[in-house]
Amino acid sequence: MAETEAFLASMLPRLRAADTALHNGEAGLRKALWSTSDPVTLLGAAVTTTGWPQIEAAFDWLASRFSDCASFEIEVVAAGASGDLAYLVAFEHTTASIGGAPPAPYSLRVTTVFRREGGEWKVVHRHADPLPDGATARDRLVALRGADAGASPGPS
Repeated sequence: MAETEAFLASMLPRLRAADTALHNGEAGLRKALWSTSDPVTLLGAAVTTTGWPQIEAAFDWLASRFSDCASFEIEVVAAGASGDLAYLVAFEHTTASIGGAPPAPYSLRVTTVFRREGGEWKVVHRHADPLPDGATARDRLVALRGADAGASPGPS
């Protein structure tokens, strides 16, 4: 349990900062959390892709769509860390602007897998989707894909 607690104490503040920045239009902190070594996979709520170059482009595209983050919270459901692998299962609650619209709330359920590289935890997989009854989240994701759906760096 101590290993999991240390993992959460280390990663939760970094994840909150990175996703708050992403929802304010800045992808740098999120990109810094990710491994650049394959295999890396993103099964995102708006973008699905594999390989670091494609994932990096997806984060840049997402940042270009978001602004005015009023809040971002991680509600941990489960987590574990053992050796060089860790995972986090959570609900993410966000209020931000998408495509210049007024900030509005939405929630995602998210599973993230981490690998320790050079003594530091790096994300190697993220799967996010709206809650099954999350009509607001689905509406927000449609807006995210919105006007430049063709510009998305991968299939949704």
